[in-house]
Amino acid sequence: MRKSLQFILIGSAALTGLTISPTIAAAQELELRVGPGGVGVYDRDRDPDRYDRYDRRGPRGCDPDDALDIARSEGLRRAQIVRMSPRSIVVQGMTRRGPERMTFANRRGCPEI
Repeated sequence: MRKSLQFILIGSAALTGLTISPTIAAAQELELRVGPGGVGVYDRDRDPDRYDRYDRRGPRGCDPDDALDIARSEGLRRAQIVRMSPRSIVVQGMTRRGPERMTFANRRGCPEI
C-alpha cells in the first residue's frame, strides 16, 4: 500500500512539472521595463523598431564590410574590394606568399567560393 501511494505521488508531481514548464518558456517573450513613464510590460515580438534595417526575411546579400572582415580574419593584409557583382564579391590583399584573392558569394553569411 505504501509503495502504491509513493508511485501516485511521484506520478502527480511529474504531471504537474510537465504542465508548468511550457508556461515558463512562453513567458520569456515578455519583458518588464522601468522608465520615466513607470513600469510597463514589453512584448519582444511586437517591437516596431526591430525591422528598421531589414525586411522580415533578413539581410539579402553579403555586406561588403563583412566580406572585408572575413578576409582580414583569414590573414589578408591591406584587404580591399576589387569587384562586386550581383553574384559575388572579390577581395584582394597580401599574404606572406604575395598577392591573394578571395571570392565570396553575394548571399547572407558571405560564404567563400
